[in-house]
Amino acid sequence: MTLLSQVDVAVIGAGSAGIAAARRLVESGRVSLVVLEGRERPGGRAWTVEADGIPMDLGCEWLHSADKNVLVPLAEQHGFALNHRRPDWTTRLRYSGESEESEADWLREREAHYWAIHRAAQKPEDRPASSVLRPGGRWNALFDATSTWGNAVELDALSVQDNARYRDSALNWRVRKGYGRLFAALAEGLPIAYGSEVTRVEHGGQQIRLATSRGAVSAARVVVTVPTAAIAEQHLVFDPALPDKVAAAAGLPLGLANKLFLRFDGRLPDGEDELFLIGSTTRRETMSYQVRPQSRPRIHCFFGGRFAAQLERDGIAAMAAFAADELAALFGNDIRGQLSPIKASGWRGDHFARGSYSYALPGHADDRAVLAAPVDNRLFFAGEATHPYYFSTAHGAYESGIAAADAALASLPG
Repeated sequence: MTLLSQVDVAVIGAGSAGIAAARRLVESGRVSLVVLEGRERPGGRAWTVEADGIPMDLGCEWLHSADKNVLVPLAEQHGFALNHRRPDWTTRLRYSGESEESEADWLREREAHYWAIHRAAQKPEDRPASSVLRPGGRWNALFDATSTWGNAVELDALSVQDNARYRDSALNWRVRKGYGRLFAALAEGLPIAYGSEVTRVEHGGQQIRLATSRGAVSAARVVVTVPTAAIAEQHLVFDPALPDKVAAAAGLPLGLANKLFLRFDGRLPDGEDELFLIGSTTRRETMSYQVRPQSRPRIHCFFGGRFAAQLERDGIAAMAAFAADELAALFGNDIRGQLSPIKASGWRGDHFARGSYSYALPGHADDRAVLAAPVDNRLFFAGEATHPYYFSTAHGAYESGIAAADAALASLPG
């Protein structure tokens, strides 16, 4: 679209939060609007690609807390079929070489671990989540691995207070055509200017001036929905400076969780149509696997933290080799000939994301509220990192976008 030079409201970013804000602003019928997106597509960290007619989500995949998720009714309204089968995350050890007794022990320890996090979060001092691990505990490596998948970072860098605030109803669904395609549908008809990366926000004058890669835009109000890395590393510069925002964003860095998609030509034993597996229960550097997800000829490999950062640097061949070794240890060497790599994500190296989703460093659990607070009732902030308890999720980002749009509308005269 043609870049408008002056609008009532500008939204920076067309990810989940930006799309939500734009939809609410359009629905109000009160304002002129432009959404400034650096990419050539909507969705941000929700991105669906396809191979052999099969969709694959490189970014967010699950409708977490589906019974409370604001995106579920929107998906249904837009005709997206949902897969309601719940992931077998809690009992996947039985297929990963562990005995039923070991799996039962893991589930007991897992419950105790979560309660230890909860108790630690009640104390005044915000500690790293690793502090609740039992010294020499049998499952410590697996706790760390699961943290890199769920929080995109190891336990030693994770705030217990922030982690305890996350809400999850344990109901997780999938969008059969892909999560990214849902956001593409939600973005249809919105005034999005693609290829318009915003690098500077000058908010000292009567109008806010935005410097973009396609020229300048002036606005009375601005909704900022960029990932925390853009603010913390000052790829997006505020003038006058906003040191509290930069510090809060730095306290909420983006962790890393990547995916590798393998074509899988084989079948599963015992008539199973889908399996969830863990490569190893004794080391942190391991992958989580969906084998034949939604009965499709695929294996989705999921890995996070420092391990994911190293594999991203090494490339897709190294990812595929590691996954093949773990899968061969579980299924036997014959599986190697049934695997071939298709695609992998690399969110650390993505120019606009620079990571996957936010976590709070120890001592920084309250930074989410600082980041979310408006500035002079003219700059409004949204995104998954600003949500108090649905952080790291697409629906949390969407809710925050609606809230920021409502605040922007309330601030305008008339």
